[in-house]
Amino acid sequence: MKREVKKKYTISVVAEMYNIHPQTLRLYEKEGLIKPYRSKGRTRYYTEEDLKRLEFVLTLSRELGVNLAGIEIILRMKEQMEEMERQIQKLLEIIQRSLQEEESEDVKAIVLSSKNVVARLKDIINKHENKGN
Repeated sequence: MKREVKKKYTISVVAEMYNIHPQTLRLYEKEGLIKPYRSKGRTRYYTEEDLKRLEFVLTLSRELGVNLAGIEIILRMKEQMEEMERQIQKLLEIIQRSLQEEESEDVKAIVLSSKNVVARLKDIINKHENKGN
């Protein structure tokens, strides 16, 4: 199995990419807005997921003028909504499986009922044929 290699970026690269000071990234990390991976040597590495989150933070801050406390609340709400979406998806899958099982049971009941009807019809036909002989 081939292991997927994720790109990692250092703080200086990320700061340059987004035209922000490295100290701003450190502040965002301290406030819990972003959570870069740390190597054993304590070097910060940012993944693509971290960059997407940073872009969201920067959009809230730069374009919408949201302060850090507001950004923290928005991020928490966003995470809660994503978790609720995952739970709803799981619930829908459970409902779908349940419906399929019920349909299967309904089909079995119909088949059994049909077999009983066919057996009764055969009995009637046999009785009728025996009367005629």
